Amino acid sequence: MPKQKTHSGAKKRFKLTGSGKIKKQQSGMRHNLELKSSRRTRRLNQDQIVSKADHKNIKKLLGH
Repeated sequence: MPKQKTHSGAKKRFKLTGSGKIKKQQSGMRHNLELKSSRRTRRLNQDQIVSKADHKNIKKLLGH
């Protein structure tokens, strides 16, 4: 049986934390930043924990 390859798009977008949670960058920080308030851009710039419902699929893509 061949090894499962890591999805190269997923490995760039997700990181596993030490406790096994999955972190991702929030959307909305690429363009039109002048229109968004400083408060909003600071909030969007923080990493977010992926919801439990998506854990199984993402871990499969990451090869875990």
